Amino acid sequence: MTVRIPVGIDLGTTHSLIARTAGGVPACARVEGPSSLLPSVVHYGQAGAPVVGKAAKELAAEHPADTIVSVKRFMGRSLGDLDDKARAAYRLEPESAVPRFLAGGKSVTAVEVSAEILRALKSQAEREWGGAIAQAVITVPAYFDDAQRQATKDAGRLAGLEVLRIINEPTAAALAYGLDKKINGRFAVYDLGGGTFDLSVLALEDGLFRVLSTRGDTALGGDDFDRALLKLALEKMLGRAPDFDRDVGPQLRRFLYAARAAKEALTDSPNTQIELAGSAVNLERAELEQLPEVRGLVDRTLRIAKMALRDAGLSPSDLDGVVLVGGMTRMPLVRSAVGALFGKPPLADLNPDEVVALGAAIQADLLAGASPREDVLLLDVNPLSLGLETMGGVVEKLIPRNSTIPTTAAQVFTTFKDGQAAMDIHVVQGERELAADNRSLARFRLSGIPPVAAGMARVEVTFAIDADGILRVSAKEQSTGIAQAVEARPSHGLSEGEIDRMLMEAIDHADKDVEDRLLREAKVRAQQDIDETRKRIADHGFLLPEAERQLLELAVLNLEAALPESDLATLQMHQQMLTGLSNPFAERLMTYELERAVKGHQASEFVDSARSPVGATAAVQQKVQS
Repeated sequence: MTVRIPVGIDLGTTHSLIARTAGGVPACARVEGPSSLLPSVVHYGQAGAPVVGKAAKELAAEHPADTIVSVKRFMGRSLGDLDDKARAAYRLEPESAVPRFLAGGKSVTAVEVSAEILRALKSQAEREWGGAIAQAVITVPAYFDDAQRQATKDAGRLAGLEVLRIINEPTAAALAYGLDKKINGRFAVYDLGGGTFDLSVLALEDGLFRVLSTRGDTALGGDDFDRALLKLALEKMLGRAPDFDRDVGPQLRRFLYAARAAKEALTDSPNTQIELAGSAVNLERAELEQLPEVRGLVDRTLRIAKMALRDAGLSPSDLDGVVLVGGMTRMPLVRSAVGALFGKPPLADLNPDEVVALGAAIQADLLAGASPREDVLLLDVNPLSLGLETMGGVVEKLIPRNSTIPTTAAQVFTTFKDGQAAMDIHVVQGERELAADNRSLARFRLSGIPPVAAGMARVEVTFAIDADGILRVSAKEQSTGIAQAVEARPSHGLSEGEIDRMLMEAIDHADKDVEDRLLREAKVRAQQDIDETRKRIADHGFLLPEAERQLLELAVLNLEAALPESDLATLQMHQQMLTGLSNPFAERLMTYELERAVKGHQASEFVDSARSPVGATAAVQQKVQS
């Protein structure tokens, strides 16, 4: 019987970890030799599977565009969200809404890159623990918005994991501390990692973990300290600092890795050397700590901490302790600044690199029913307010930030024009008063509103946030019962269809016997696609322009030629090419058949038949065509 292991995963900017609970004690797997830290780096070569971890990191300097680092900063972002520095670091598809890295001859999203990291963690842990991993709790920065959380969940699904829950990193850290130390009280969790910063205030009371407030910055972390140190070193060596918006070649990537190593060395030593282009430069910890840029970064974290305390209605003296999380909290300047702000030395007796994964493992154990404990309840919060755009482009907030989740809120809205028969619902997230200044999460239209005088219709809009912090929105016209609902997935997120396609593309990462079985299944489906496409061309080829028909027939021949081979990737590639070319034809064919079906009929004839799926489609299609 195969042992199924629930796990906790810290999907980090710089490093990622995986942990499980055995005998009531959480522990991380060794995923890079004796280390529990897997570098969050993925290299895409021209051939073969992607390389993940330390081996990928070693390729990053020579192949910067083909090696993705700090991908967490791209999760859930649109191309328009990226600054010039992020755009310059990689080759990106210019016309794609979601950032797509052109690496190693492939086009991949941040979700796909993150899935490779999760697969590597899963594979290494299964090898060490001797069991199958299918369920996971994955952590995210507390200040990740809805799009970033959904992208993380998608990456887990793509890696073959059932994501039991998405939880905030500071909450996971508090869970590890609370159960390990059996302590009660109010605590701040100061989480400064490679790419993000969070400060959460929690109350721990006999197994109840309640988040009181959270604040953060998803673009503040160790990467920024690396750049500051590198500027210092290059100014000492060359008399000038690099332009990080333009100097993005292999040499700069090597320099940044050297700067990170020097920064880590200065944690334990007052001085060190950094070697850049064959020249060694002496660096002192005091020099680094006095840099205005470094001081500014630390001060930004302290300002965010003060805001989180204010949100919770507390002062530093009200806290019972401060927990340090993330590799950057090893920096002496950071520890002293945190101690000065809170008036007490921070707690750091658990490994700050591992504590988040350990807490996630505890939560996974509880959710999977593997733990006998019944005295632990985790109450998290949503980090940003959620609301609707109303007249004039202003935001009506339905769920304020720091509301405990899961939660539901509803509000009734009305029409603003006489005879208005539809209402556009625009869901936004953020703290600004104007919709244009916040993040757009979803748009949909509620049609079928009775055409009454302005202000007479009543539309109830309901927001429901689940335990993962992911939002579902529904709207219902109260007099007719007409309703519409949507999961607030942003327009640049991955669709369900894309996720399903990627799951199929990921099968080459399974064991050999699974690969063989899936290859046979793929060949069966490919033959079905070939037969169906040929039949469509034979029956309805008159709907195809000649050039499109030739491309489609060529794709059929290419897929047929790939059938005898045992190369799953080639088979899938040709199958996808055929699907991409045949989809417009299929849509054109459906429209043609629907138009034939409704020709010569009145709309009223389809009212009764609309109760069935086919009838409903015909009725809707007729309305659209009219």
